[in-house]
Amino acid sequence: MPKILKIIMQISVLFIFYYIGKTIQELFSLFIPGSIIGMLLFFGLLTARWIRVEWVEDGIDLLIKDMPIFFVPVTVGVVQYLDFFIGKGSLMIPLIILSTFLVILSGSLITSLLVKKDGHTYE
Repeated sequence: MPKILKIIMQISVLFIFYYIGKTIQELFSLFIPGSIIGMLLFFGLLTARWIRVEWVEDGIDLLIKDMPIFFVPVTVGVVQYLDFFIGKGSLMIPLIILSTFLVILSGSLITSLLVKKDGHTYE
């Protein structure tokens, strides 16, 4: 099978989980977004090894490689509301820095715990 077709099929699997999560959210009127539900379902199946990482690896790598492009619309949206930051900017900047630091810290701690649990060493 050509590599591009393989990647398209792998990304399609991710979209299927998105739509399954969205359907679950709408059926049960949950407050959690459908994309999060689909992601948790996908993570659960990966953890249970019902879905193997190799089955979706190339598609995920492509999406992660192009992820910065997905943040451009958010940045443009923030620029439209600069007047909001004029009065509250002095409070928002330390909060953004603190929350970013906490995300980096918690992500690195969780990653190091998972790497130690699996016994991998990366140098």
